[in-house]
Amino acid sequence: MSVKCRTGTDADETRTRILEVAEKRFRRVGYHKTSVADIASELGMSPTNIYRFFPSRDAINESICARMVDEVADFAFAIARANAPAMEKLGQLLTAVHHHNKMTLIGEKHMHDLMVAATQENWPIINAHTQRMATIFEAIIREGIEAGEFVIEDAAEAARAVKSAFMPFFHPVLIEHCVRNGEDTEAGLCNQIRFILKALGKSEPAWT
Repeated sequence: MSVKCRTGTDADETRTRILEVAEKRFRRVGYHKTSVADIASELGMSPTNIYRFFPSRDAINESICARMVDEVADFAFAIARANAPAMEKLGQLLTAVHHHNKMTLIGEKHMHDLMVAATQENWPIINAHTQRMATIFEAIIREGIEAGEFVIEDAAEAARAVKSAFMPFFHPVLIEHCVRNGEDTEAGLCNQIRFILKALGKSEPAWT
């Protein structure tokens, strides 16, 4: 297959196609076993052509990682925008994020490994995603303060505290450690969410 590289829409389409092929291969054999030459071969392109759209192999890795974290952000925003009490939304969001990350470990181990590498190596996309999630936490908490559900005063500080308290159920390495050691992550998740909501709210939250 011959691919002609042009500017504008054609270039965007080619970039998207490169990422689609790369992601499929990542899921099949793992990112660390995928070379630029492998991606180029499946596209009928030369490696040199790939580098016209991505400056490095790392750029491809980071773009695939961005796709994954954007998926999390999409459902996080959807939960945050829902018409429900802030306490309920925060609990649902924390649960959804943990279950998504845990299912990636169990069902998409190659993609989990990519997220582990990105987290351990402090890729910029991971730092940006973590900040984006904290911003979503903050918005929900501020909503809860305005509705009288939460008694804390500083929504930004509270969001940072929630992020830290939830890290064992958010960080891919910590989740893998728990699963490998047979820990009951579901019970731990519920207990931690109750702890977080109680710290923010005026009364014992009903969370299961």
